[in-house]
Amino acid sequence: MAEEKTYPMTKEGKIKLEQELEEFKMKRRPEVIQRIKIARSYGDLSENSEYESAKDEQAMVESRIAQIENMLQYAEIIDNEDVDKDEVTMGREVTFQELPDEEPETYTIVGESESDPLSGKISNESPMAKGMLGHKVGEEVEIEIPNGTMTVKILEVK
Repeated sequence: MAEEKTYPMTKEGKIKLEQELEEFKMKRRPEVIQRIKIARSYGDLSENSEYESAKDEQAMVESRIAQIENMLQYAEIIDNEDVDKDEVTMGREVTFQELPDEEPETYTIVGESESDPLSGKISNESPMAKGMLGHKVGEEVEIEIPNGTMTVKILEVK
């Protein structure tokens, strides 16, 4: 039997997913069901755009519920307690500088389910995170990116 994919995430990320699941099950799902009931009352379903729209939304809601449930079932909570405080690992905030003279950037490395670059969270699967994982403050690291390589210096790990 094939091994199931695990979803590494922080405790906060798991809580956020649990809250999203609750929202979908307790609010979004009942709202869509109500929309379907109302649309059915309009009569002929073959030409009922409200019914089609509600059914499409229901499929999206049910798909997201299944996706979240799967991610929670195979969640792997990140534990950094035994790792050196200067080492880049998942769940830690990393400040680095692209060499020779770019401005410092700060990101938290999280599992792909929590990734949100605009909020300062990058996936452990991203080239940047993969390149820095396991390295320590003060190290210069060559990172493979789609159009070549870049060198960064790790300035701080929190």
